[in-house]
Amino acid sequence: MTTGVRRRMGVEERRQQLIGVALDLFSRRSPDEFSVDEIASAAGISRPLVYHYFPGKLSLYEAALQCASDDLASRFVEPHEGPLGARLLRVTRRYFDFVDEHGPGFSALMRGGPAVAAGGACSMSTASTANALVDSVRQAAYVQILSHLDVTDPPARLELVVRSWISLAESTALVWLDGRRVPRAELETQLVQDFAALAAVSAAHDEEMGALLRRVVAEEPADGPFGDLIDRLTAPTV
Repeated sequence: MTTGVRRRMGVEERRQQLIGVALDLFSRRSPDEFSVDEIASAAGISRPLVYHYFPGKLSLYEAALQCASDDLASRFVEPHEGPLGARLLRVTRRYFDFVDEHGPGFSALMRGGPAVAAGGACSMSTASTANALVDSVRQAAYVQILSHLDVTDPPARLELVVRSWISLAESTALVWLDGRRVPRAELETQLVQDFAALAAVSAAHDEEMGALLRRVVAEEPADGPFGDLIDRLTAPTV
């Protein structure tokens, strides 16, 4: 990200440059591990110029979080083409692309912001901002998934399934980042199958969910992630 040469930029262009530098740093290290001087150096500008655009590192961090959350929410946008399992798999892969590329930043976003100024008003404000951004990502994901199910007024059990799956994806990604002990591709497929499993359990208790699940499964190919799950569950044991 280091430019090495200073050049004049417009206000918005410079702000976006600094946000890009911050995102690059946040994707590799926790925000409390580097200084404003390092941000300035990476951007090829002076420390006072960083403060001209952002009051401090926390305000720059919050702007970077906003950019990251917008990016993450966009990963759930998917054309309404093909079976649901394949759509969810493409969404999950893009989600893990983000997690893979921005590990520390993703962790900080999901856990409520940086550790700098812990316990102070600035830290509390940043945590509140991060929590609001995470909620906006979750809501965007929720709306997108309902649209793929062709449901506008979800029953209570369906809302539980979708929101539980979104939470499961978050927690799975955070655990995976701590050592990456499960191959990423396997984990992505497993998460899609987790959605089917959650829906199946709910369908066992509710006929409306049962009808929805039957409709989804009827459109699934045998070689898709849902079909693969059924094969694994019904395969004879050796």
